[in-house]
Amino acid sequence: MQTYVAKFGGSSLADAAQFQKVAAIIKARPSRKYIVASAPGKRSPEDTKVTDLLYSCYNKAVAGEDFMSVMDEIRDRFQEIIDDCGISFDLETELALIAAHLYEGPQKEYMASRGEYLNSKILAAFLEFDFLDAAECIRFREDGHLDAETTNDNLGRALRDRPYTVIPGFYGAQEDGTIRTFTRGGSDVTGSLVARAVHADMYENWTDVSGMMSADPRIVDNPRIIEAITYRELRELSYMGASVMHEAAVFPVRKAGIMMNIRNTNSPEDPGTLIASELPRVPRKHKVTGIAGMKGFTSILVEDSSMNDQVGYGMKLLGIFARHGVPFEHLPTGIDTMSVVVRTSLFDPFRNTIMDEIRDEIGPELLFVEDHLAMVAVVGQGMAYSKGTAARIMKALSDARINIRMIDQGSSEINIIICVDEEDYEEAIRSIYNQIEFTL
Repeated sequence: MQTYVAKFGGSSLADAAQFQKVAAIIKARPSRKYIVASAPGKRSPEDTKVTDLLYSCYNKAVAGEDFMSVMDEIRDRFQEIIDDCGISFDLETELALIAAHLYEGPQKEYMASRGEYLNSKILAAFLEFDFLDAAECIRFREDGHLDAETTNDNLGRALRDRPYTVIPGFYGAQEDGTIRTFTRGGSDVTGSLVARAVHADMYENWTDVSGMMSADPRIVDNPRIIEAITYRELRELSYMGASVMHEAAVFPVRKAGIMMNIRNTNSPEDPGTLIASELPRVPRKHKVTGIAGMKGFTSILVEDSSMNDQVGYGMKLLGIFARHGVPFEHLPTGIDTMSVVVRTSLFDPFRNTIMDEIRDEIGPELLFVEDHLAMVAVVGQGMAYSKGTAARIMKALSDARINIRMIDQGSSEINIIICVDEEDYEEAIRSIYNQIEFTL
């Protein structure tokens, strides 16, 4: 029998009705042996996530305020699930431990993790599965970074003879037992770590959308669902703002060659998006896999007529940015010019210092800064097999009267990146999408 790891997000486990859907999905395929659960999410747009309620408890405890009214809200959320699912579960003992922690010395990451912990214990009781506390296996170093290899060994040993187990997402612990959490959305990472440890055939990520969309639905009306995508393409799109998967979740399963499938808990019949290390290198139905982008970039233009004669000119320039911890995103160059494109939020704290150091250490003939830029990435392995892709993209922007500030295509031909003014960002996305969907 194959081995599947299935991670269910907060929207998938928000209430008892969602628990029932999740149980039906798990029971429909016996190979779904390892389940990773998030904390209960919002039941409606006006609702509050349980993790946010836990943060509120922590903040009140630190401020010396009464937090029991918020604890009552948390109790009500979990008790409703327990009652409506007919589960036998001692919630009061668990909540008493959390309250005692708040009185004795609250720790933020411990509190943040309790939503996943409790929801996973309740789900395990509902499914009649084993429960494995992530703190026993997922190991963080004292500096807060994941110890990936120790984690893999721990999970492999713990789960080797324990099929049908629920593991809470989002957190682990240091060797001394101190709870540490991933960034928000980190349950995706937990699922990926579990999939690697058990040598899964598939890692399913169940959420509230039927896969990864080819463009931002807030900008493009009804973008198509991506049927299949490589990890490289996913990385490119995620880096430029696409937000279906937690970025760090890709690496453990990519390293192990495990396929991922993004699925919809509310429409389990939908095939979702399949993610694999490699897809057949043949012409695809859609030459472009997806479009993504971000605002908030700054370009620093350096011009010097002797630039190409000076060995190490670019190294000195980039070294100034590196000293201040500001990475560059793109580096368009000409014979006498070089532009360093950076994220404005990272550049701003050091703006004046960096500019002064460029003048003092390099002494360019011209130094010019331009803010309010946006980047648009057009990504697709299929572009390598299609002539004229760049020309069609340029035509779309020209027809929309959008000025292109920069264009860059990597040697792998997997992406084309265009820089435009922020005010043209949304229209650029729409124009390119319409052009590639109906002409490529």
